[in-house]
Amino acid sequence: MKNKSLISINDYSKEEMLYILKVAEEFEANPRQKILSNHVVATLFFEPSTRTRLSFESAINQLGGRVIGFTDAASSSVIKGESLRDTIQTVSLYSDLIVMRHPLEGSARFASELNDTPIINAGDGANQHPTQCLLDMYSIQKTQGKLDNLDIAFVGDLKYGRTVHSLVIAMSLFKNTRFHLVSPTELKLPRSIKEYIINSGLTYEQYEDMNEVIDKVDILYMTRIQKERFADQMEYERVKNFYILENSMMKNSRKNLKVLHPLPRVNEIDENVDSNPKAYYFQQAQNGVFVRQALLSVILGMR
Repeated sequence: MKNKSLISINDYSKEEMLYILKVAEEFEANPRQKILSNHVVATLFFEPSTRTRLSFESAINQLGGRVIGFTDAASSSVIKGESLRDTIQTVSLYSDLIVMRHPLEGSARFASELNDTPIINAGDGANQHPTQCLLDMYSIQKTQGKLDNLDIAFVGDLKYGRTVHSLVIAMSLFKNTRFHLVSPTELKLPRSIKEYIINSGLTYEQYEDMNEVIDKVDILYMTRIQKERFADQMEYERVKNFYILENSMMKNSRKNLKVLHPLPRVNEIDENVDSNPKAYYFQQAQNGVFVRQALLSVILGMR
């Protein structure tokens, strides 16, 4: 896996994903290891980010590496008209690995084909978010003790939700995963993603009412309705408050239920839920550091 880019979760086999999760466990036990002291990692964020960017930078710093880059396109030469091609070609001269978030689907794949510098896709438009997928898998394994024989509900924006797309693809590799897809009609999971479920011989059910699934799942994966993905703002206004999770809604849920969310949230999870032992989204965000430490160390050949 040394120097192997991660653009789509499809780029890694099931065995490679599990290896990353295994290494992440080692970093959770001992996160401060100066194994990247001779490496420079560039973080190029053409789109806003808090958790992904900062968890990558935290992971790099705790491993002794150095970080260069920018936090939005306005602070780069892109604002002067520089092409993505020229940005990547230049930054690759200064770094050993590039972490990139970009609003255009396919941008990370394009960047990975320009030269031999490995690229980690930190989100490309509404396409994929593979490192979030790995930390989601780590969180599921950590809370459930397994990755197969699970009922998983995805709630909210399943059409534009790149975190959902990546996780559905990955969890389709595990036996007896049962998918419960909850969304407004306008935001259903794309057919191309459903095909991964079908081709794996697994099943899914679709709902509009979240209350229909809460009591029969192990993982409740909430997502926000993403205003920035809508071309029609009237459509956004119609669906933005479709789902709001409250404590009372989980009173008859399974004891092992965990609520995940890739964050940021708006109002889809009431703040009172934060104190519920079934809420796991902040621990999930913390897991992102360990998983990204594992990924960086493996790609740079230190594990």
